[in-house]
Amino acid sequence: MYDRATCRNLYGGSALRLEELAKTIDSTLLEPTAVQSDIEQLCRDAIEHHFACVCVFPHWVPMCQRMLQSHDVKVSTVVSFPYGADIPRVKVSAAEQSVASGADELEVVMNISAMLSGDFRYVRDELSRVVKAVRMKSVNAGRGLVLIKIIVEACYLDDKLKRLACKIVEDVGADFIKTSTGKGPGGATVRDVELFRDLLSEGVGVKAGGGIVTTEDAELMINAGAARLGTSHAVEIMNQFSSGRG
Repeated sequence: MYDRATCRNLYGGSALRLEELAKTIDSTLLEPTAVQSDIEQLCRDAIEHHFACVCVFPHWVPMCQRMLQSHDVKVSTVVSFPYGADIPRVKVSAAEQSVASGADELEVVMNISAMLSGDFRYVRDELSRVVKAVRMKSVNAGRGLVLIKIIVEACYLDDKLKRLACKIVEDVGADFIKTSTGKGPGGATVRDVELFRDLLSEGVGVKAGGGIVTTEDAELMINAGAARLGTSHAVEIMNQFSSGRG
């Protein structure tokens, strides 16, 4: 459902419509200086533009859920952000707590250090534990499917590790792979999005995150195969698109 041809048919080139663009966008605010009024404005903007979701720190999930519960915008949060360095038990607990707080989607950072060290079994087993815990928690809580996106921070990985990361994400049953946290030295690239889309089955989506600040950036990522875009410039992108990419 997330193959590149489908994305191009739905969103490609000048055929991209405003409402389609909006539903690819995860409007993100993951800054330590963000205060309650900033998060409330994020939610109001998401309601106005009908974004796919807002992505916030776990602390803000309950408030966002209250503001968005009667709207078509989901609430997403992060786990072990931005380095993925927490031990598995902490990641599992954080993920479960986020689901209990009302998160509809989770972004879990892969243990970057373990991946670079070649400890692939550790990375896979840890993510598998998180995915299984989230699935169980959502079922027990009577929730619908809670989407799980694995952030692999591609700027640190060579092509071999990117391929292994895709295999791990697929094997553990996650719903999306995400290119970047937006906090590393590099963000999403067209090449990485295309590579991930080619390597993954149609049941696993690709999310581009990091450095997406203009309508042109957004369209490039969508045309490369991204089904979701993470950006802290969501409103600006929509306004540019509405004004003819001005």
